[in-house]
Amino acid sequence: MDIAFGTKILNRKTNEIGLLIKTWLNEFADENIWYATCVDKNGKRYHIELDEIVPIEGNEE
Repeated sequence: MDIAFGTKILNRKTNEIGLLIKTWLNEFADENIWYATCVDKNGKRYHIELDEIVPIEGNEE
């Protein structure tokens, strides 16, 4: 999944654009959930469930 490194994404929770840095499996006690580490437009890194982001193309800002 890390071939998506640097992909422009839309954070569906905040409706903001960011960049995908890394994906990883978060192993909770009762289930495993895929997460992404992203960077927002201010350069702040955050973690979010992979289902909450979508890739976008071109200049859709």
